[in-house]
Amino acid sequence: MAPARPRQPSLAQLRAFVAVAEHLHFRDAATAIGMSQPALSGAVSALEEVLDVQLLERTTRKVLLSPAGERLAVRARAVLDAVGALLEEADAARAPFTGVLRLGVIPTVAPYLLPTVLRLVHDLYPDLDLQVHEEQTSSLLDGLAQGRLDLLLLAVPLGAPGIVELPLFDEDFVLVMPSDHWLAGRGDIPRAALRELDLLLLDEGHCLRDQALDICREAGRTTGVPVTTSAAGLSTLVQLVGGGMGVTLLPRTALRVETERNEQLATGFFAEPAPSRKVALAMRVGAARQAEFSAFAESLRGALASLPVRIERP
Repeated sequence: MAPARPRQPSLAQLRAFVAVAEHLHFRDAATAIGMSQPALSGAVSALEEVLDVQLLERTTRKVLLSPAGERLAVRARAVLDAVGALLEEADAARAPFTGVLRLGVIPTVAPYLLPTVLRLVHDLYPDLDLQVHEEQTSSLLDGLAQGRLDLLLLAVPLGAPGIVELPLFDEDFVLVMPSDHWLAGRGDIPRAALRELDLLLLDEGHCLRDQALDICREAGRTTGVPVTTSAAGLSTLVQLVGGGMGVTLLPRTALRVETERNEQLATGFFAEPAPSRKVALAMRVGAARQAEFSAFAESLRGALASLPVRIERP
């Protein structure tokens, strides 16, 4: 038969002992912690029994700590302080929009939406410690699954198990080209025009590259028409376009940042329905903060409404 586990001191016993150690007077200690004097005396005696150590030297005129009591009073205070910190942390965890939020963002979204996200957090959620991680989609999904990240901001659909998507908006793609291109300035470009254009795309691994290729395939572009891949980011891609090396597709939210004040560039818009992409927040199924993340998504939709996008709700 296994030996019985030793009894554990209770928090009430530790609290009573620490109060006596601080006041060295039973009545004053009892008053300080809102306890009757007999109950306090009984709690300290019970603690001595549990620990099998004499903590106090009692006389009719005063109370003194024993040598063991002096040592253990330090430990008891540390235990009570740690319990207090635990309770404070639990209170903070229950409060929405506090603590750390590790947000993963894809590179073709981060430069264009983060100013809005950061302003929203600053204005509405000042107690939220937002930490941003810019990575490609596959790395973000891995980080979410492993718990390294809490929430993602990226293009969807993801087609990944265990993920809940919180839709934010849908945005059109725009054709960016050299200023002297024959399609420059048009507002009714047919998708079929993509069949023969010298198209510049991002490197492998970017979801925007895959989306652009899907659009080209839907437009009837054949595999025999080469696609030049020359850039790791949209800024470089646009510079190559300005240099006359081809055309590219940009999401509407990136247009102003990437093409403003560049006289070598022109834009053209597709005839309706224009090719588009959807952007959403993504969280783990059953996430402990799912209600908070849903509220965050709704606030973000309102903040994004001024951008050239179509807001989407669940």
